[in-house]
Amino acid sequence: LLSPITARLTRVSPRRWLNLQEFQSKKLMRECGVSVQRFFVADTPAEALEAAKRLNAKEIVLKAQILAGGRGKGLFDSGLKGGVHLTKDPAVVGDLASKMLGFHLTTKQTPKEGVKVKTVMVAEALDISRETYFAILMDRSCNGPVMVGSPQGGMDIEEVADRTPELIFKETIDIFEGVRDDQAQRMAANLGFRGPLEKQAAEQMKKLYELFVKVDATQVEVNPLGETPEGQVVCFDAKINFDDNAEFRQKTVFAMDETDESDPMETEAAKYDLKYIGLDGNIACFVNGAGLAMATCDIIDLHGGKPANFLDLGGGVKENQVYAAFKLLTGDPKVEAILVNIFGGIVNCAIIANGITKACRELELKVPLVVRLEGTNVKEAKRILAESGLSITAANDLDDAAQKAVAAITKK
Repeated sequence: LLSPITARLTRVSPRRWLNLQEFQSKKLMRECGVSVQRFFVADTPAEALEAAKRLNAKEIVLKAQILAGGRGKGLFDSGLKGGVHLTKDPAVVGDLASKMLGFHLTTKQTPKEGVKVKTVMVAEALDISRETYFAILMDRSCNGPVMVGSPQGGMDIEEVADRTPELIFKETIDIFEGVRDDQAQRMAANLGFRGPLEKQAAEQMKKLYELFVKVDATQVEVNPLGETPEGQVVCFDAKINFDDNAEFRQKTVFAMDETDESDPMETEAAKYDLKYIGLDGNIACFVNGAGLAMATCDIIDLHGGKPANFLDLGGGVKENQVYAAFKLLTGDPKVEAILVNIFGGIVNCAIIANGITKACRELELKVPLVVRLEGTNVKEAKRILAESGLSITAANDLDDAAQKAVAAITKK
């Protein structure tokens, strides 16, 4: 069974993945010829009003742009209810935008204080006569990308798979061939598109695969892929996940990353390729490997302590990363002790030891430090720490380290 700490961490990615605003994802889709609603982006109420007039649409939808779900049911500190509004009168868009822009929107997925809205999307509102689900994602069991679709769109796909698995359709994509015409047409038919709409939907699927490859995506999920009364197939909403390893060749995409809504410490950690998640305890965890980090949090909790964070160095770590990690941890006023738990496989323990001693001296560490090292070059690492002259408590194993870290705080 998972402890409360591990259970919490398993629901949160230990890496700050690239997240794009809705309008940014739709811009990428539009550039690849994918059919999306006509839209404009505005930063001021005047720009929103002008955008509404330029759309010249029967109905307009105004959406606050934040990286959180549940916007439609959210609440602004301006008093406005809902971050998504429909109107047939372009004249009211400016007034609605004035109650969104510059104000904090609170939803079930935001912090208690909400998130400040800096941008709104003004889009043409289209009627949906039928909703389907479509996604392209990387699948290990297929050793590559796979198309997944269902005629039951507009709802949680996991729920559909659980209740009616026969309504989930898959097509494995050959990376050398791409999406074949027969595959796209078969998927379109399985999703319930008929007549001219079947061909139209198949073309949209092929263009979505072009986008998938072009931006080095790991997932492109469209929910819903909708059908309008006028006979259009439109991607009404999309979530794109990117392969962070491709950042070096996707500079334009990654330049869209907005860190305003991210935890400042997570953002700072990401600069050094460190994976950081803040928790509400007082014992900092400095670990290599997500699994080891969760185990460390669990054992601290088992011995009556509370972890202050989840910090994973990963592999191939360098001394400057160790220093940056210590700087992050010591900058957190909640931290009353630091527990270092390193298992050296591809990580050299001596590098960790040198980084620790440098950080302790230069940052003038004031809190108790407990270190448990094991694995590659551990003897040299222990010698470095022993001869450093610093006040460092050595531990024999993880259990011993956790007990000593908790005891250090208790003594204080």
